[in-house]
Amino acid sequence: MNLLSELQAVQTRRHFLANGSHLLGGAALASLLGQTFQQNALANGSIETHFPAKAKRVIYLHMVGGPSQMDLFDYKPEMAKWYDKDLPESIRQGQRLTTMTSGQARFPIAPSKWDFAQKGNCGMWMNDELLPHLAKSADDICWMRSLHTEAINHEPAITAMQTGNQITGRPCLGSWASYGLGSMNENLPTFVVLVATPSNREQEQAISARLWSSGFLPGEHAGVSFRSKGDPILYINNPPGVPSSIRKRTLDSINAMNAITHEELGDPETLTCIRQYEMAFRMQASVPELTDINEEPEHIFKLYGEEARKPGSFANTTLMARRLAERGVRFIQVYHNNWDHHSNVGGRMPDQCQDVDQPCHALITDLKERGMFDDTLIIWGGEFGRTIYSQGGLTTTNYGRDHHPRCFTMWMAGGGAKGGAIYGETDDFSYNIVKDPLHIRDFHATILHLLGFDHERLVVKHQGLDTKLTGVEPAKVIPNLIA
Repeated sequence: MNLLSELQAVQTRRHFLANGSHLLGGAALASLLGQTFQQNALANGSIETHFPAKAKRVIYLHMVGGPSQMDLFDYKPEMAKWYDKDLPESIRQGQRLTTMTSGQARFPIAPSKWDFAQKGNCGMWMNDELLPHLAKSADDICWMRSLHTEAINHEPAITAMQTGNQITGRPCLGSWASYGLGSMNENLPTFVVLVATPSNREQEQAISARLWSSGFLPGEHAGVSFRSKGDPILYINNPPGVPSSIRKRTLDSINAMNAITHEELGDPETLTCIRQYEMAFRMQASVPELTDINEEPEHIFKLYGEEARKPGSFANTTLMARRLAERGVRFIQVYHNNWDHHSNVGGRMPDQCQDVDQPCHALITDLKERGMFDDTLIIWGGEFGRTIYSQGGLTTTNYGRDHHPRCFTMWMAGGGAKGGAIYGETDDFSYNIVKDPLHIRDFHATILHLLGFDHERLVVKHQGLDTKLTGVEPAKVIPNLIA
């Protein structure tokens, strides 16, 4: 046996053994071949959840930078008496601070400058000055006020929230959903990413494709990023003078060569290339129809707001997320930037809330009207919270807030989440959790449960280990979050 033949044999054996431990992923990959294969695979039991799923799809609205929980959802009226007084050491307890405030001589308390009111039958305290539309949906939302994480800076914190680990290179939540559930539409990706442009761009964080990477899962489970302007996906249209028939013949020839390569070497990423080329060709017909929102009736633009007509706005992006969901996309990840309020909270928070308030309420209402709310899980939140003390100077109208990983608020709606539930409590300073802590591992385990998966059993072999979204430390599903 010559050297090349020996290498091919070794590669083939290696990939055979690897594929044997990835039957679920292989089935999810193969589901992209089309609805017929998907139905056959389901009938044969090669793609199946561990128990009946409450959610078929997810729309995850990530507020990049970390929204200030005490200015939106974690009402702390006692703080009015503490204005400009220092945060007590008995509350801080020597906890880790970022370098942006660790050198401050003082830690002056900055109460929220906005009014709160109890909303819905659930009695959730909310900032009804900045979130009047969302307040109408209070009883549809599962409120979680005791999220916490170990990460204190943006890159590791966002990475941990999306992938379960602060170190990059792991599959994100959307990739796990794609891997486990497969496709519902052969003409669109299973996992799509949309990046909204905030109206206020004072202090944005970098957002990179590492956040929607498939990590060590097959490449087709990575998120496909749609652009807000121009072609939704680069090169989706044929070059000038090249008809679809020629492009199809070209792709068929490339795929034939890739098939030969796969037969010789057994590299699963070659199959990924074949699937991606086929998907790209099918998307040429499906994406233009998807992104043409002019077909939406006038009442939809009244529901989402006039900003929904503006490409790249959060309202437009949220409407696009609904269009993707109703066309069978499993996981839609939306990023909205500029929530990193180290300064000018009073000036920036109204802009941020105006961006998201009406569209979030509209999304809930829209999905309800279409009969999709009960099996579509909406997630809203950032990577951590903010400090009750001010970063830098403090006035009654302006202040800043540093990163705070020890407690923050997120919410879920639809898809089996328990509407009107209020989970977790923090102390009077919104600094420490005093009841029902919710680690992001538990949050991820609960999301997977709503999708029909036991987080302990949705695993893939990587470097000899059974690797999962929730990692190696204990994680648990939270029953009180589930309807």
